[in-house]
Amino acid sequence: MESSARGTRTVVEIRRVTADDWQRVRDLGLAALRDPDTAVAFLDTYETAASQPDELWRRRAAGSAAGAAASASGRSAAQLVAVVGDEWVGTVTVLVQEAGHTDHLGFPVPERRATLVGVYLRPAHRGSGITARLVDAAAAYAAEQGLTRLTLDVHQDNARAQAAYRRSGFVPTGREFTGPIGPELEMARPV
Repeated sequence: MESSARGTRTVVEIRRVTADDWQRVRDLGLAALRDPDTAVAFLDTYETAASQPDELWRRRAAGSAAGAAASASGRSAAQLVAVVGDEWVGTVTVLVQEAGHTDHLGFPVPERRATLVGVYLRPAHRGSGITARLVDAAAAYAAEQGLTRLTLDVHQDNARAQAAYRRSGFVPTGREFTGPIGPELEMARPV
């Protein structure tokens, strides 16, 4: 449960997506890419994502639902969503990346790690604590995979996201780089 600004209680379910959720995965992903506050947060554009065939969204949902074994790319994924009533209000994906491969940005992965990507919360639910619950669920998933740390990359100009991540226990690691969306920094927290 989460407290709202009006003092009422809202039930929030945090769960992993299923293969059958592909349409909702697509709809929430497209909503995230349309949100002007996320302009420096995602590696994709609305136009590119909206033009993808349904089969791509089906594969993504199925892969995130199964996610236990690493693919040939050395990555597996688990997508978690926050649901209020029947509305999907937020999401986060955990990539488990294997040593010796490259990460989602093409950089070498020196040791097995869990990385948070695709963090999104609909504007009406920001400041409610749901992002922290999604991150905690992601950390629990990483711990189940035998990992001790959760990392993420955030654009250096995205102060709002950095503040939310700090509230969830992330701290800068000191690693900074230029990625596809510009200057970024890495943050990490224990699981």
